[in-house]
Amino acid sequence: MQDVIIVGGGIMGCLTALNLLEAGARVTLLERQRAGREASWAGGGIVSPLYPWRYGDAVQALAVWSQGFYPRLAAQLAQRTGIDPQVSSCGLMWLDHAEQGQALSWARSQGQPLRRVDSDFIYRQVPNLAPGFTSALWQADLANVRNPRLMSALLAWLAGHRHFTLLEQSPATELVVREGRVEGVRTSAGVVKAGAVVLAAGAWSGDWLAPLGVSLPVQPVKGQMQLYRCAPGWLPSMVLFEGRYAIPRQDGHVLIGSTLEHSGFDASTTAEGFASLRQSALRLLPALAELQPVGQWAGLRPGSPDGIPFIGQVPGVSGLWLNAGHYRNGLVLAPASCRLAADLILGRAPEIDPSPYAPAERLAPR
Repeated sequence: MQDVIIVGGGIMGCLTALNLLEAGARVTLLERQRAGREASWAGGGIVSPLYPWRYGDAVQALAVWSQGFYPRLAAQLAQRTGIDPQVSSCGLMWLDHAEQGQALSWARSQGQPLRRVDSDFIYRQVPNLAPGFTSALWQADLANVRNPRLMSALLAWLAGHRHFTLLEQSPATELVVREGRVEGVRTSAGVVKAGAVVLAAGAWSGDWLAPLGVSLPVQPVKGQMQLYRCAPGWLPSMVLFEGRYAIPRQDGHVLIGSTLEHSGFDASTTAEGFASLRQSALRLLPALAELQPVGQWAGLRPGSPDGIPFIGQVPGVSGLWLNAGHYRNGLVLAPASCRLAADLILGRAPEIDPSPYAPAERLAPR
């Protein structure tokens, strides 16, 4: 039975752990704070890149696989844990005009049911939308997942595995590497040993590789979010305009997001972020002027070149693996990314071509 340590208790760490456990491995998950409380908790949960036609084949391959898997994953989680992640196929409407031709061409090439709709359709679908939109793109089958519930369900499922150990509030300090092979992780409580270590620490993943002389181009990019409490059904579908979105939850809450800030590892909310999100909320849904937000928070995305994650073995260190750098699409790409990581670690034939994500092809020595 293989022993694996995973560093990072977000969606990548938890889903990688689940894949490995289901295949018979023993897994220890290390999280410096509370599991599932960083970017995986903070995101909006749209099960699609915001503008999918802007991405290349590498991101598309992971997104399409994951979109098909999410309904099955949600059903399994609800059945096993009693916690419903609330995957809601409510559809997404793009209100931008500039890229409609590009988007429709992409949709035809990919077999995606994306179509142009007129103002009559727009306002029948989303009656509370601001006036003035005459044309939009619409995809009826796109879903969102309520990511805090997703993380709670994943952690509950993991906790039921007898070969799973979760060490929260357990800052790990360094990798234990001897003669080019990883042997474990040193924590504040001592060394945890294993034959394989997976770095799934999001924006912090690069800190682990720097002492090994490897530079990982993953940087923190802050996103702030705002939440409104509305009646169930008040916003029937997701809407997106100029990079800002409104997402309905099944209980009526409406999520507005998100900012894009390069401010290091500062995950605090700001008055500027509040004002910017409030302006976007009213630009999309003017009736929200009658309400005050009931919540605001921020998370740190793991920004990477072209949004392509690093999945695979770290060059020069046997047994050390990466599953990090998903930028704005962590929740979108997680099921496929974690299946691929588990396939590679276990030596199984991967369901997805691993070459676009291979660290050996993309990482440069410091």
